[in-house]
Amino acid sequence: MSESATQNIPQKKVGNRFIRVTKNILIFLIKWIVYIGALVGSSLLLSKLSTIHGKDLPDEYFLNGYPTILKLLDSEVFMGFVFFVTLAIVVYVVYLLWQLHEVAVHKAHAMSSAHTQIVFALSLCGLFIDKTWWVLAILIAFTRWDIVSNSVSNIIRKGMAVTVPNQQKAKIEE
Repeated sequence: MSESATQNIPQKKVGNRFIRVTKNILIFLIKWIVYIGALVGSSLLLSKLSTIHGKDLPDEYFLNGYPTILKLLDSEVFMGFVFFVTLAIVVYVVYLLWQLHEVAVHKAHAMSSAHTQIVFALSLCGLFIDKTWWVLAILIAFTRWDIVSNSVSNIIRKGMAVTVPNQQKAKIEE
């Protein structure tokens, strides 16, 4: 009995693995079909918004047998695709610029810093008022405050050690 039970367990794992891999492949294919469908559908939708050159092209456009590119450029569907891709690139660049602007907030949040809210406020001030506030937010977010506090403590400790003997010498001289 124990032999059959141990033999069934690996078969179930193999069967489960096959189902899981098949499911992941199907999900990947469905996502890509949806993405391509959205791209083509958006291109067709945007192509219906305008006419590029009209339908009548002059004979001068067709010299030396090169009309293919001109037909492509005159196509509303192609220009809709170009517009869609251009719009997508602009939106992506704006997103990346926003991520760059929020790098201080993300860094402070990742470090679980106590300064997260002040960094966020300074970052917003940098966006709407002056970029100096954004630089200050970057400095606060990326500063290792434990090292700074230890350094300041060492400076104060060394200063106290130097002043104490000088005060004792002054009292002895009096």
